Amino acid sequence: MSQTSIRQPVETGLSGWAALAPRRFPVRTLESRQSADWLIIGAGFGGLSAARRLRQLRPEDRIVVLDAQEIAIGASGRNSGFMIDVPHNLTSGNYSVGGAESSLLEIRQNRMAIDFAAGVAQEYGMPVTTFDPSGKINAAATERGLKLNRAFADSLRQIGEPSETLDAAQMREITGTGYYLGGVHTPGAVLIQPADYIRRLAEGLAGEIDLFEHSPVLSLTRKGPVWEAVSTRGGVQAPRVILAVNGHIESFGHFRHRLIHVYTYASMTAAFPADAAGAERWALLPADPMGATLRKITQDGQSRIVVRTHFTYNPDIRVSGQQVAGIAARQRRSFDERFPALKHIPMEFSWAGALCLSTNHAPAFGEVEPGLYSACCENGLGTVKSTLAGMMAAEQAAGTDSEALRQFRQQPPPSRLPPQPIAWLGIHSVIRWHQLRAGREG
Repeated sequence: MSQTSIRQPVETGLSGWAALAPRRFPVRTLESRQSADWLIIGAGFGGLSAARRLRQLRPEDRIVVLDAQEIAIGASGRNSGFMIDVPHNLTSGNYSVGGAESSLLEIRQNRMAIDFAAGVAQEYGMPVTTFDPSGKINAAATERGLKLNRAFADSLRQIGEPSETLDAAQMREITGTGYYLGGVHTPGAVLIQPADYIRRLAEGLAGEIDLFEHSPVLSLTRKGPVWEAVSTRGGVQAPRVILAVNGHIESFGHFRHRLIHVYTYASMTAAFPADAAGAERWALLPADPMGATLRKITQDGQSRIVVRTHFTYNPDIRVSGQQVAGIAARQRRSFDERFPALKHIPMEFSWAGALCLSTNHAPAFGEVEPGLYSACCENGLGTVKSTLAGMMAAEQAAGTDSEALRQFRQQPPPSRLPPQPIAWLGIHSVIRWHQLRAGREG
């Protein structure tokens, strides 16, 4: 395979997570021809998790990681910062888990990834503001939302998973607003500052791997027993390559016409006194998955609220500044409805972040060519699913046999999409319908 003219990532808007995460180590750019035992392309949750797992499995091998941008500037620093153990499927239109057997398997896999991340947090001394195992709340603002929450709690009880149902008064005490009618708290989720987590993980690995940023892969070619990646000022040859580039796996010639490229949008307020808006920290997912996700974060006596709403289908994997600005204006109204006492607090950051989905909720995973492995398509749970895919890709590529890997490899490939423009019309219509139905939850 010779793949040239690889499409490069384009980000729109400055993520508040990245803006608030200090950089503690220098940026290195690839500026020479090099050889390695392993090449990992992409330094997000998938790529860095793969690198750490390889260090555990092959401590003597040389590992090179290339990223087209600065770490945490891309998708890894643009999500809502939830590591969720209890599954939900964005393509299904609700949060209710499926059959008990498949749900329990997904929970075990998600918790394996969370345990891996907890090991990272412990090893590198991450503070609670970066890695907080406090759980999350599914918040309901409508009668329909309450009904969805009851179904969610019932499905959890059926598989023996704990949860706590919260009434309107409890929600007001937690959030400082009377907007919500109820909630369901699940204890297994971890709240992270995603950009800070990624940068601290990269810093911890810095002495064990070679990480090169601002080093986009322009071509990837098989040359006999090795792969050669060519970047702007250098290149890397390695017998084994792991692609941890999420939706950009299509740009490398694999899983084309099988992946749905969706963007979600977020805004973060300027800092305000921590005693406003309820408890010091809280995290809300919407009862309706097309509703608004909110988090209150606090550090050094100052708080901010992050609001994430709206989805758009962007098959070219880019959005305009105009799109971000338009949705940011709607997020402002959504925020003001929830927190009228904070209307004077400006939004300091607004940004877009890419998601990669498949219609059958399957990852783009496995050995796609000899020595070339994919750990992509996180299906809306990027922090957990990408961590897991990176771990599993490292194990598969290193020839490690485990029950977890065998189960992960049993998943089917992503289903093929209808041709354009049928795919665009269908996906756009589904997103639009679900966002309209979300109503006050959004």
